Formats: sequence, structure tokens, C-alpha cells
Amino acid sequence: MDVVIRPIEKPDLRYINEIRHQPSVIDNTMALPSERIETTEHFFNSLSKDDHVMVAEINERVVGIATLEARSGKLRYSGNISLIVHEEFQGKKIGALLIDTLLEIADKHLGLIRLELDVNIQNEKAISLYKKKGFEIEGNLKKLILVMENFMM
Repeated sequence: MDVVIRPIEKPDLRYINEIRHQPSVIDNTMALPSERIETTEHFFNSLSKDDHVMVAEINERVVGIATLEARSGKLRYSGNISLIVHEEFQGKKIGALLIDTLLEIADKHLGLIRLELDVNIQNEKAISLYKKKGFEIEGNLKKLILVMENFMM
């Protein structure tokens, strides 16, 4: 399985939108099942010079996306990252390749000394990956996202 890691391109948006509709992504991110392709297009069109977005591609199909937002002002030494991988390709090192790429950009090209990310506390696979890459848990944000199953009667 040859994986190509490269910057995002406009034709990738349909794949990214598809990934964002998968149950595990909806359960562990801010994605909603009602998101339209226009939401993904708006994300792409809103990217600035401080946004570094990479995709993982297999056989010309995008199977993962990772973002690094470099901050400015008094926070210019830091950045925030996010990552999603297609359900079919989770557990196959795609996330690790994407994280490694972001870490290289942050370290070698931007000089960032702090990276942050948010992860659903129940997403044990993601937490394990982030810990392997050197991230530490600094705290838990309670009731950060609405999870409807917690409110079902």
C-alpha cells in the first residue's frame, strides 16, 4: 500500500466530505451528518498562509487529512493540529504518517515549540497515537461536544 502525503488540493474536497460523514468521525469530532460539500469548500477557501493542510492519498483517493494551524501574536510559537482518517484505513499507520509530516513542518519549517490538539476522551486509538508521538494530556474539557446518546431516555 503506497501512501502519498501531500498538500490539500480542491479536487480532494469530495473525499474529505465523505470521510467527515463516517460514524466514527462524527462521533469523535465536531462533524455533523448534515454537513454539505459547501461546508468543506468553505473550509478550503478560508485557509490562510498559517494553515498547513496535508492529505494522505492511496491510489488517487484521499483517505486522511491533517491540519496544522500556526498561531500568531503572543502565541506565534505554537500551533493546533487535527486529524481524521477514513474508517477503512484506521489502524494502518496513515494517522502516524500525517502526524509525522505535521511535526516536521512545525519543527523544521515553522520553528514551533508547542503543538496542541483536542481529542475525544473515548477515542483511545487516537490518544494512543498522540502519546506515541510525544503529546501529553494536560486536561479534560468536560461536556465539550454534545453527544446525543448521553441524553437519550
